[in-house]
Amino acid sequence: INRLATARFFLFAARDVWFVVALPVYLQSQLGWSALQVGTLLAVWVIGYGAVQALAPGFVGGSSRAGLAPTAGLAPTAGLAPTGRTAFVWAALLCLLPALIGAALLAQWQAELVLVGGLLVFGAVFAINSAVHSYLIVSWARSDGVSLDVGFYYMANAAGRLLGTVLSGLVYQSA
Repeated sequence: INRLATARFFLFAARDVWFVVALPVYLQSQLGWSALQVGTLLAVWVIGYGAVQALAPGFVGGSSRAGLAPTAGLAPTAGLAPTGRTAFVWAALLCLLPALIGAALLAQWQAELVLVGGLLVFGAVFAINSAVHSYLIVSWARSDGVSLDVGFYYMANAAGRLLGTVLSGLVYQSA
């Protein structure tokens, strides 16, 4: 539970450091996007995020305990419910994406396409990571302390979002 909460803390801090302040301001000030364009991108991102989370059991396996039929997918063993290994595999993929975005920008590919396309892919993989974490916290919570375990986990989520928001503003101000 502690490792999963720590992972959740960093997962949401890493996402929000991009999306809360820095990305919208960058799109407007550096790429000349209108507020409507920025808002539309973020709305599409949020809607897509929700759709991917809804479909995530098909990608990583489900569990009848969670009301989901077991399915084949990118779970370590197709057809089985997500495990800690599943979370690790999806987290590793998520870590690779910003590196690829950075490499494409260093190679001087078109910044607008790299950022928008890369962040849409990042959002989809992030949504799967989040769904796997949400499944695991419920699955791993102690039966005599579910509310404590789940509450601690979501407290880490909120703290990560707060840190990501603060760092987003600091990153934009300094860079």
